[in-house]
Amino acid sequence: MPDLWLALAPAYCIGLLTATIAEIAITPRPRFLQRTIIAWQIHLGVWTLLFAAELLLWQRPWFAAANGFALMLLLVVISNVKQQLMREPFVFMDFEYFTDLLRHPRLYLPFFGIGRTVILLGLFFFAVYLALMLENSLIQELGWHNFIISVAVLLLLAGALLKRNAPAMSFSANADLKQHGFLTCIWAYALAERKPAHFVGKEWKALADALPTGAAAPHMVLVQSESFFDARPVHESVNSDVYAWWDELRKASWIHGNLDVPARGANTVRTEFAVLSGLSEAEQGVYRFNPYRKMDFSTLPTLPRAMKRAGYQTICIHPYSANFYRRNHVFPSLGFDEFIDIRAFTHAPRCGPYVSDVAVASMVKQLLETAKEPLFIFVITMENHGPLHYEQVMDADRARYHQTPPPAGLDDLTVYLRHIENAGKMCRELQAALTAADRPSRLCWYGDHVAIMPKVYAATEFDSGTTNYSIWHSDDNKHQPQQRKLQASELGLALLRSSV
Repeated sequence: MPDLWLALAPAYCIGLLTATIAEIAITPRPRFLQRTIIAWQIHLGVWTLLFAAELLLWQRPWFAAANGFALMLLLVVISNVKQQLMREPFVFMDFEYFTDLLRHPRLYLPFFGIGRTVILLGLFFFAVYLALMLENSLIQELGWHNFIISVAVLLLLAGALLKRNAPAMSFSANADLKQHGFLTCIWAYALAERKPAHFVGKEWKALADALPTGAAAPHMVLVQSESFFDARPVHESVNSDVYAWWDELRKASWIHGNLDVPARGANTVRTEFAVLSGLSEAEQGVYRFNPYRKMDFSTLPTLPRAMKRAGYQTICIHPYSANFYRRNHVFPSLGFDEFIDIRAFTHAPRCGPYVSDVAVASMVKQLLETAKEPLFIFVITMENHGPLHYEQVMDADRARYHQTPPPAGLDDLTVYLRHIENAGKMCRELQAALTAADRPSRLCWYGDHVAIMPKVYAATEFDSGTTNYSIWHSDDNKHQPQQRKLQASELGLALLRSSV
């Protein structure tokens, strides 16, 4: 037994030291000296659990330590990339994106970097080869019995260290990281997500009961336009004509303004769920990071459930895979009667790699033309989804979407504006279809988050994560529109209030 612990202790301690030092490279940097004893205890427990798992897998203590450290470095790199793009570090819920990366590589891999991914995979397999060649297995040296005892002791130690409750978290990811450290936050968020949530009900039912009925019940189309925001403040070269459709919509709207969204650059479902549920980030707690993972929606009051109560047929249109973010399971629980996904757009035109916004508008138009009851249609577009830097920019694009020649480094913005022009075509087609409908109509248009354009923002020093929204009535365009800043959690309620 002394030989066993002599073989394990140096690798365990050096691995712990290097994994702890790795946190220095995370942005924002944790405050080591101000960390509580409980936070350090959780940190030690998580490392012990990781080391035990690596040892069980590879049977080589030095490689277990090195691989644990390499995993830590990988998470640090990913966290810093996420921080650069989304102003948020890696959190426990992000582990799910590793499986999404395999199913939807184009949505994730380009942002991390294909070259960086290939290098890391190559280094990993080379390290495995070296470990198998240079380090003997503990099973061969000490036997199965002693090996199993060592792993069991490590697991018992990890269990004892992790038995204490984790420190209280604010679920403001940057603040928690600085205060408690990376591994402690990973563990604490995982525990918090397992606890049942209790939410305060909103006024959905009262508003639904107050809606007009019969022929006066308006169609309602809610458009979550991918990465939409008014990008004219980003740089003075942006051609304002690209947003002419948006200016017209705002002038004819019932209410419009800036929209505070809980996502930046990605994590669409955060804004999506806030709009559909009316729940703020504070009310969602730990579920704010990916509400579709673990939440129970069976009794949750939501916008589509309120529309069903008011006699509406509720439909979601999303020209992408239905299982992305588990929407195929979540949306029926939220109150949608029908979910139209990418299978309905097999032959639809693309603009870039995704189904065009105009094709989505055609689908909405078909539904409106054949409707026998009031419709609530929630549209989640895809055309303007990145990575924008994968699309080609021509000189004609720069001339079309900029009123003065843009400086170098703004090509992502040019691509973005090209898709904004198509979003405008979609919006105008929807307005025309809703105006021609046999009942009054409402159109609510908003952006889920600003686009991922880190080079553009760095070059222009643009630093806003706010998007825009507008609620338009087909039957009331003569009044003075209200301008008001809203939270994403207030938008669905505002749509209903605009109709009662």
